[in-house]
Amino acid sequence: MKPTILVADDEPSIVLSLQVLLQKAGFAVRIARNGEEALESVAESTPDLILLDAMMPRRDGFDVCQSLRANPAYQSLPIIMLTAKSRDVERQKGMALGATDYITKPFSTRDLVITVRKYLNPEATQDGTAERRP
Repeated sequence: MKPTILVADDEPSIVLSLQVLLQKAGFAVRIARNGEEALESVAESTPDLILLDAMMPRRDGFDVCQSLRANPAYQSLPIIMLTAKSRDVERQKGMALGATDYITKPFSTRDLVITVRKYLNPEATQDGTAERRP
């Protein structure tokens, strides 16, 4: 079964490009267009990883991240903040609230896929392939 990624972003062009990119990389993709939809989607069926925009309507990504981390069931769920907020204070806030990683827009699609694979398969190498063990 393909790993499932929840893309939580309110920008339609970004959602579409991430959906195409991640599906081509072999992942199943679910979409949430605001913070409340993201929390509802996670409660309905926990994804393997979340790409979470910081600036969304109804609940921002920082609030969503904090809410998820407050629930013990989601402590190990990888949450990658994906945002245009590139100042160090925003990065520190995201990480302090429990984000696993923080990627700023614009981003390299190759680097994004490598980062996603890193959190879904910690034994993956830089090019995204699994290491062989003797």
